[in-house]
Amino acid sequence: MGQHNLTVLTEFILMGLTRWPELQIPLFGVFLIIYLITVVGNLTMIILTKLDSHLHTTMYFFIRHLAFVDLGNSTVICPKVLANFVVDRNTISYYACAAQLAFFLMFIISEFFILSAMAYDCYVAICNPLLYYVIMSQRLCHVLVGIQYLYSTFQALMFTIKIFTLTFCGSNVISHFYCDDVPLLPMLCSNAQEMELLSILFSVFNLVSFFLIVLVSYMLILLAICQMHSAEGRKKAFSTCGSHLTVVVVFYGSLLFMYVQPNSTHFFDTDKMGSVFYTLVIPMLNPLIYSLRNKEVKNAFYKLFEN
Repeated sequence: MGQHNLTVLTEFILMGLTRWPELQIPLFGVFLIIYLITVVGNLTMIILTKLDSHLHTTMYFFIRHLAFVDLGNSTVICPKVLANFVVDRNTISYYACAAQLAFFLMFIISEFFILSAMAYDCYVAICNPLLYYVIMSQRLCHVLVGIQYLYSTFQALMFTIKIFTLTFCGSNVISHFYCDDVPLLPMLCSNAQEMELLSILFSVFNLVSFFLIVLVSYMLILLAICQMHSAEGRKKAFSTCGSHLTVVVVFYGSLLFMYVQPNSTHFFDTDKMGSVFYTLVIPMLNPLIYSLRNKEVKNAFYKLFEN
């Protein structure tokens, strides 16, 4: 029996989003629409911020990378979810699962990093406007984005290699709709506790450190706005960071919803809904938030179509 448990897994079965067969087709339609809006929205953002000279600023440099990260995050997960709605047996091969985990971790950690870099950018723009172009130089922006991709790739590879070089035993059913480290860890034969501890440590470090950067930046921004005498100045400050603040609240709100629940209420389905939100819904919302609230993006969009 022990020998049977240690058979080498060649594939995993994903539980998927719903156990109700009658919901499969309506959900396929919903997720297809979400994915199409995500692809069109984020690709448009990437193209506009690259082509329009008015959008060659620090803020749009970060927005372009955020759009790339969102597009990546969604593409790693959504096509597989869509395929699973229409097939009978919801499987993913061993190596595809490893690849999905690695890319998912890389993109989600990049999202944390880039949102905190954008918060710092807003802080400099509002609190140090005269020194803005000196502080937020092109070199600094490229260094920040370079560190972001190196840091997220390092963490993604470390977790994926550690998990997938250990042995899985027993069931090959993943109680989720994609390969995430949390449902994979209990399936390991050995070193599962060590891996869980490592996962918790890195997750807490990422959440807390990047959240603190955002929080401190916005506290300083708020202080600066309170000290402004002109209504015009305040309005300009709010318009500078309004879109970013909306994105941050939505992103961290959905994560806190997932992680702050007591264990007794940690229903599998609420965890899934939280995951759907930050892997599929947020990448769709981000380009909409940045384009609908922004005159420069709208102008660039109209210009692109006139040409």
